[in-house]
Amino acid sequence: MSEPQQEVYKVLARKYRPKNFDELIGQDALVRTLKNAIDSQRVAHAFMLTGIRGTGKTTTARIIAKALNYTGVDGTQEATTGSTDDCSICQAITLDRHPDVIEMDAASRTGVDNIREIIDGVRYAPTEARYKVYIIDEVHMLSKNAFNALLKTLEEPPEHVKFIFATTEIRKVPITVLSRCQRFDLRRVSLEDLSGYYKNICVKENVQAEDEALNIIARAADGSVRDGLSLLDQAMALSTIDAKSNITTDLVRNMLGLSDKSKLLDLFIHSVKGETKEALEIASHFYENGQDPTLLVQDLTDMCHVLTKIKAVPKAKRTTAPNMSGEEYKRAADLAQTLSVPTLNKAWQLLLKGISEVTMASNAQAAAEMLIIRLCYAANLPDPIDLLKNMEGMSSSSSSVSSYTEGSNDRSSAQTSAVSSSVTNKTVSSSVSGVTQAVQTQASPTQEKNIVANANLETLEDVVALFESHGEMILAGQVGQFVQLINIRIGHIEFLPIEGTPGDLAGKMAKRLSDLTGKRWMVTLGREQEGQKIKPTLQVQIQARKKAEYERIVAHSDTQNILIVFPKAEITKIETLETK
Repeated sequence: MSEPQQEVYKVLARKYRPKNFDELIGQDALVRTLKNAIDSQRVAHAFMLTGIRGTGKTTTARIIAKALNYTGVDGTQEATTGSTDDCSICQAITLDRHPDVIEMDAASRTGVDNIREIIDGVRYAPTEARYKVYIIDEVHMLSKNAFNALLKTLEEPPEHVKFIFATTEIRKVPITVLSRCQRFDLRRVSLEDLSGYYKNICVKENVQAEDEALNIIARAADGSVRDGLSLLDQAMALSTIDAKSNITTDLVRNMLGLSDKSKLLDLFIHSVKGETKEALEIASHFYENGQDPTLLVQDLTDMCHVLTKIKAVPKAKRTTAPNMSGEEYKRAADLAQTLSVPTLNKAWQLLLKGISEVTMASNAQAAAEMLIIRLCYAANLPDPIDLLKNMEGMSSSSSSVSSYTEGSNDRSSAQTSAVSSSVTNKTVSSSVSGVTQAVQTQASPTQEKNIVANANLETLEDVVALFESHGEMILAGQVGQFVQLINIRIGHIEFLPIEGTPGDLAGKMAKRLSDLTGKRWMVTLGREQEGQKIKPTLQVQIQARKKAEYERIVAHSDTQNILIVFPKAEITKIETLETK
């Protein structure tokens, strides 16, 4: 006698593939729509199923084919949305053996000739089933000519033909094809649905599994049922001892190369506290236990994200960190409250940049350790706001420099920059009005009255202040931009114009000064003479003060320390905070 043939093992993804709409998980909207369409006999002639891998696109296509071709045990039943196990046609479709349900892989059959076979075949009626169904997987791989060849048939197919397309790259499908199909977007399956689904499978397979282990598998699946089933299959094989299986959390962590959350928290704590020795010891522990350095940095980044969310919303739901145990989450919540948002943000920026560095490095572990050292070093640096407050005491004048570029003499750049600087106890601000720059001076009402009443204009800044206080913004801007002062006294101003100075500027200044002060003013254009002291324009003076302030700040030891930690950083704005 011949020995009975041993049954071939099927992986879980094939063994537990849904056979009808009721077995589909995580796609409630799709199931409800298709059920209503079949029950009301409003079934479209073409469907487009899109979504990430493992969400059930091809499975849904086969379920639709079986539902439409269902005939029951006696071959007289109509289409159904329920179970199709008692139908011989449906059983053949499940086994991919029915001649009227044709599955085509567009990734390997991309040309016009392949589509021509379909076009020629749609003219013939199905041999046994109610509908001839064409299932084209990865339809986005078809060539442009193949899509064009399919358009006419897809728009007006025979009544006995149904098209079902599946793709993970919906953007690559021409709009002319999409407009002819009823589109369904399959969602990522939620963590709760995946965990419950895997738990039911463990019960059917007589396997004991910890809930936390299944949660880790579900999270690693990233919304894909098939990915999670493959991991669960692997975990079952790894845990099988003496015909018994017990999937534990540690087993799954080791299998996936994931770091222990408690140890990961310790590593993060030591890093943000600047405890380099302890942090490197934990990093070495992970490496010795087979932890991928890239995954370790990614886990640290995820931990920083979780801590920041807990810090920002302390009363957030437990779902902030679904993959943490209760004890781990409590530790994370306690830690988050001891850290400041700037500290967490600083760690996030370093870790985010470190992921690419570790990925590209020839020695990933060395890159990861360098990143941890950088985190520890940055932990001892003050927050930016504290640094600005400390620098304020060293500032000899209150200045605000915005978007300054050292050595820039370009006039158009100067006309579009915003600058404010302290000049003789007044604040001279530059703003933009059209293409002119206005220099504003803030003076007290008493000072303004004295200036107007006594014509006590001792400096060019006083002239600008007078014009600004009476709304002469354009004229004030021109004075600040074009006037190089030679001499100023009551009733007379002499200046040297620069290139581009309006020809009527002197006349306008004299007229407005006479009108505003009640005294006659003369404004004359001088000539450059040897030994003559000519003051640069207010705009040039402001730029010089900005440059000096910039160089002073850059030369400061605290700034140099920051630039060492962040070598690619640039100083774009310097502000001195006001003290009360």
